[in-house]
Amino acid sequence: MLTVRPAAHSDAPGVVDLIGRVYLEYGFVYVPEVEVPDLFRFDQHYTPPRGAFFVVREGAVVVGSVGVERLDRTTAELHRLYLDARLRGRGTGRALVEATLAWCRAEKIPRMILWSDTRFDQAHRLYERMGFRRMGERVLPDDLNQTREYGFERPV
Repeated sequence: MLTVRPAAHSDAPGVVDLIGRVYLEYGFVYVPEVEVPDLFRFDQHYTPPRGAFFVVREGAVVVGSVGVERLDRTTAELHRLYLDARLRGRGTGRALVEATLAWCRAEKIPRMILWSDTRFDQAHRLYERMGFRRMGERVLPDDLNQTREYGFERPV
């Protein structure tokens, strides 16, 4: 049984590695300092009251991750939901998202948003099953992977 646990700054390298594995799976260009700069400034983004981060490990290897960051008094943004491919569709992603929603409830933040690459269809199905509603689309003009993203939101 895999367990969602609060992450610490020391987990950031394992999360960077996990995201690298997912980018490789999708054929994306991966320059961590460009693609995931928040993980190199982990404490600025993911320590309370600013945010939180959660991981799932198998032994010493991070196999799942998610972060949540407070944007303002009423909104938080979900970041970095990634899972090794073999864990997708087995409830681990849902458990990670539930951890971020629980953090928002504890912090009395009533709304969560997120942005997700349009190619992550399985994640989009999860978000929609969990009550997120699609709220638009954006293109990241300077992104190495020419990323288009869908926005999602839901009340907490």
